[in-house]
Amino acid sequence: MTEIPPTPEKIVERKTIVYKTLVDPTIVKLTGEKMKNKMFAKFGLLKPKPEDIRCVSIDKYYEPYIIADGKYTIDYYRKRVYTIEVDEEVREVIILNHTFKPEAPEERPKKPQRVVKLEAEERLSYEDKAYLILDRIGREVALEQMPSAPSEDKPEEILAEIEEKVRKLEMAPNKEINILKSKIVKRPPDIKRVVEELFEVSERAIIYTPVYEIAFENVRSGEVKTVEMDGVTAKMLLHE
Repeated sequence: MTEIPPTPEKIVERKTIVYKTLVDPTIVKLTGEKMKNKMFAKFGLLKPKPEDIRCVSIDKYYEPYIIADGKYTIDYYRKRVYTIEVDEEVREVIILNHTFKPEAPEERPKKPQRVVKLEAEERLSYEDKAYLILDRIGREVALEQMPSAPSEDKPEEILAEIEEKVRKLEMAPNKEINILKSKIVKRPPDIKRVVEELFEVSERAIIYTPVYEIAFENVRSGEVKTVEMDGVTAKMLLHE
C-alpha cells in the first residue's frame, strides 16, 4: 500500500479582539433594581420588601471566547476494478492496445460466463467546513449565544490596562485547531495517491466580551446573590 504523507496545514495566527462595552453602568443598576426582589423570592411568591434588598457591588469583567473557521479539501485517486462480462467463446479482449484474458467470475452463476477485469484509478475530491466557538474552558458555544459588537482599536493595550478583570483561558493551547481537525479532516479509507490536500484555518481569534456582575444582599438574612448582564446586549444571565 502506498504511504500517504501527513495532511498539509495552513493555519493563521490567532488575533485578539476586545468588544466595546455598549451598556451604560446606570442601565445595569436600574435593571438590577427592577429584578432584585425576584432573586430572593421563596417558592416564586413570598418576596422580601424592596428596602430589605440592597445592591452591594457592580463589577465588570471580560469573558474570553475562541473562534475558528476551518476547511479541509482533498483531491485524490482510488483504485477500482471494473468487471466486464464477455461471451463464453471469447479468448482475448483488447482495450487501448492492452490484451486481457477472460476468466471465470469469483461467484460462478448457473449459466456459463466469462469476465474481463480492468484495473483502473478513479479521481475524486472531498471538502468539508466548520465554524467553531469555544468558551474559556473549551466547551462549544452555539453561534446564537455569541454577541456581536464594535471592537476596540488597540486590544492589547486595553487588556494590559484591565488585566485583573480578564478571565483566563482554561484549555489546552490550540484546542480549537484540534477540534476542527476531528470534525472535518476525514481521509477516505481507499486512497491510492493524493493529488492535493490541505487543512486550512483561515480565521482564528480570541474575543473578550464585557460582562457586568451585580451582587445583592438581603439585609435581614445576610444572604447574597449575584446576576450577570452581558455588557454588549444587556441580556441578563443568572449567576450559577
